[in-house]
Amino acid sequence: MEEASYRGTVYPWQCDHVGHMNIMWYVGKFDEANWNLFARLGLTPSYLRQSGRGMAAVQQNVAYKRELLAGDFVEIRSRLLELREKSIRFLHEMRNAETCELTATCEITGVHMDRKLRKSAPFEDAVRTAAARHLAPEPAMA
Repeated sequence: MEEASYRGTVYPWQCDHVGHMNIMWYVGKFDEANWNLFARLGLTPSYLRQSGRGMAAVQQNVAYKRELLAGDFVEIRSRLLELREKSIRFLHEMRNAETCELTATCEITGVHMDRKLRKSAPFEDAVRTAAARHLAPEPAMA
């Protein structure tokens, strides 16, 4: 796992009628982690603006393990699982930063796209080189 791709806090207004963080906020925090991971690969905001490229999620699988409550500190660590010609697959692990308990995971497949043509586009060599340094093997199934 890499260094943290997101750190934050659960605010009371992010909690639902049961008292734990609502699923929309889990997804939002995972989304923020996406952009930090992308920046490490060279998919920075300036690159995306200047190149006319973008990223689009095509599949997202979230598993909720433990609840988070108002005031809890959250940390997400992310790892790149696969880079193909035009797509990327990665995994986020969200933890309670105080207790280190795993609270949720999110595996996402995203597509690199040409924003003008609205079609998938190959990653540039610089992104592929950066990604190669971040590729992590998937853990073996127990």
